[in-house]
Amino acid sequence: MAKNITLTEAEEKLASLIWSNAPLTSPDLVALAAKELQWKKSTTYTILKKLCDKGVFKNENANITVLLTREEQLARESRQYVEDTFGGSLPKFIASFFSGRKLTQEQALELKRLIEEYEED
Repeated sequence: MAKNITLTEAEEKLASLIWSNAPLTSPDLVALAAKELQWKKSTTYTILKKLCDKGVFKNENANITVLLTREEQLARESRQYVEDTFGGSLPKFIASFFSGRKLTQEQALELKRLIEEYEED
């Protein structure tokens, strides 16, 4: 797995805009960030550069390309959380998550399906 990428709150806000509106140009992003986040052009370009430096996006010839999808980033963050908090133990995480709760039959079936799908042979 590639290195964990941690996004600041500002980076997360801009990344979310990009993921929701890609593909787009950097001038379009500046206009969108001004409207949605009330950011100035300089702020948008500064945060975009940081996201590009982290390998989340690429800004080439004013066209922004997604290098790391929202789903890939969420998966990385989730794995890092389980690693940091539960010593990498998925069973410990699941036990903690469901502590005091009951699963519906549909949830239990979905979890069983997922386990079978990802189970090593």
